[in-house]
Order: sequence, then C-alpha cells, then structure tokens
Amino acid sequence: MTQQLSIGILGAGRVGTAVGRQAVRAGHRVRIATDKPADEIKLLTEVIVPGAEAVDKDQLRGSDIIVVAVPLHKYRSIDTEVLQGHVVIDTMNYWAPVDGVMQEFESGRSTSEVVADFFGDVRLVKTLNHIGYGDLEVDSHPAGTPGRRALALAADDDDAKQLVAAFIDSLGYDAVDAGALSAGKAFENGTEIFNGRHTAEQMTGLLEQCQRVLAGV
Repeated sequence: MTQQLSIGILGAGRVGTAVGRQAVRAGHRVRIATDKPADEIKLLTEVIVPGAEAVDKDQLRGSDIIVVAVPLHKYRSIDTEVLQGHVVIDTMNYWAPVDGVMQEFESGRSTSEVVADFFGDVRLVKTLNHIGYGDLEVDSHPAGTPGRRALALAADDDDAKQLVAAFIDSLGYDAVDAGALSAGKAFENGTEIFNGRHTAEQMTGLLEQCQRVLAGV
C-alpha cells in the first residue's frame, strides 16, 4: 500500500492541478494554495481537483512535500518563508521565448541550482518538469508494468530524493536518480529526455550519456 503523504501544491495552473489530481488518486492528502486567499480558489479546487483542499499559502507548512508549480519567470514573487525547512519539488522550466531572457538562467548552471539559491533553506528536488500536464494523468501505470514511463529526479539531499522517488512511484512512474541537483540540466527544456518518453532503462542510458558528455569522455 502507498504511504499516504501530505502534499502541498503552490500554484493552481494546469501543472499544479494535474499533479494534485494524480496525487489524490494515489491516496495522498492534497492541499493547494496560490497567492490568493483560500476562499477565492475554493470553488476552482473543488471542481478541478476534487478531493483536494484549498488553503492559504501559510497552511502549506508541515507538508511532507511542497510542489512548486508556477511559471519560472514568477519565481522571485514566491513567498519563500512558506517553503523553509521542507522537501520542495521544482517543476519549473525556463522558456526564454516566453519568459524573456533571464540572465541568471543563462549562466550554464541548472535552473534548479539558481532556484535553490533563491528559495533558501529547502531540500530541493528537480522532477515532474519533463512530462506534459496532460500526459501525467494518462501515462501512469502500476509498478512493474512493462514499458512503464520513467521520470528523472535530481537533488543534493539523498533523503529528500528517496521521499520524492516514492511519491513519483505512487503517481504511476518509475523514478530514476539523475544525481546531484546540477544533473537536472540533463532533463531541462530542449534535451532529449525533456522531449521524449522513456522507460527507466532508457532514461538511465540517456543520463549516463549526458554525464559522459559533461565529463568530456
């Protein structure tokens, strides 16, 4: 049986609500918040993510995992106090044609490393960024299903990675450890991993290939 987790979701757009619906199906307790008061998103939450609870963002504190699902160009507007001390999933992607050129994401570092610096005392895990919000709900399968789709995750905290890996598995996907947070660059926008659908074996091979390229082997 899947361990029930308390999942906080910051953002009620297409990604956040898709993650919320899938988490509810997996048996987790889901709370969704935005910058608006809970009363203003209560109806939307009840209709779009039945089984989830609309809350004020301060009420996300104490969640086992907080999923940040907002457009990356808005990351500096996030109230990071809510995130402090938590395991946080970064689902955000950098799209220069949409977000505009943001120099901090043009440095060669992974986007999640930049985000982690801004967020502060969080245990950041990069994942759920390389699957479409529509695919998330239709591509899931029980563990052991042949050809089950895999999702990569990267983090500097091994315990956080293990917790998020179990969450990913509960959503219906094989979790593949990509390594440190810097390794998240291997599945950002424009990469082969980002653009395709891969099994765990295929994902592992692509990640190893990326590591060899970065090492100059």
